[in-house]
Amino acid sequence: MAFTLYTLIQTAILCTNAIAVLHEERFLSKIGWGVDQGVGGFGDDPGVKAQILNLIRSVRTVMRVPLIIVNSACIILLLLFG
Repeated sequence: MAFTLYTLIQTAILCTNAIAVLHEERFLSKIGWGVDQGVGGFGDDPGVKAQILNLIRSVRTVMRVPLIIVNSACIILLLLFG
């Protein structure tokens, strides 16, 4: 398989899908990354763990509808052009 722009875009879509399907109560809380972990005090800089949790929540919130559209477009392109 050649390394093309399409494979790079497809890789980014797959990684975004992987982040979007992580369930906080079923998966993340079991490894210690639940809702109550990573909360600092007022004025404290958030740590790396809290920033990653915020990124996961943001991707799940913002990218839900765009991922449906992009995944559908990728499936149609793969069906048409192989």
